[in-house]
Amino acid sequence: MDKETNNNSSYTAETDSLGTVKIANDVVAMIAGLAAAEVEGVCAMSGNATNELMGKVGMKKQTRGVKVDILEGTVSVDLALTLEYGYNIPATCGKVQEKVKAAIDTMTGFEVSDVNIRIIGIKIQDNK
Repeated sequence: MDKETNNNSSYTAETDSLGTVKIANDVVAMIAGLAAAEVEGVCAMSGNATNELMGKVGMKKQTRGVKVDILEGTVSVDLALTLEYGYNIPATCGKVQEKVKAAIDTMTGFEVSDVNIRIIGIKIQDNK
């Protein structure tokens, strides 16, 4: 069997008589990024200023601004977000934390120890 778990690129989620299920860190990061983006008031993840260009590359853009550490089935998530102007920062971040935690728990079964958020910018709507 390969040693992916040792270099932290994936984590074994489940082992049964049929085989092993491994989940790559990038998959958990993508789940976190998609969940965060669904929250009203979240404008972008770090590095998503060129969404149209990155959209041509594929889903990799969903992991920008997301750092995931998995240790023995426990996940720690760090997010870098840009919020829309006018939204309450603590309330919006609380919703992001709840949504990300629930999404990771539901989809992977991993326990989420923390969801840390760093606000890197505020987007002001153009009035043109």
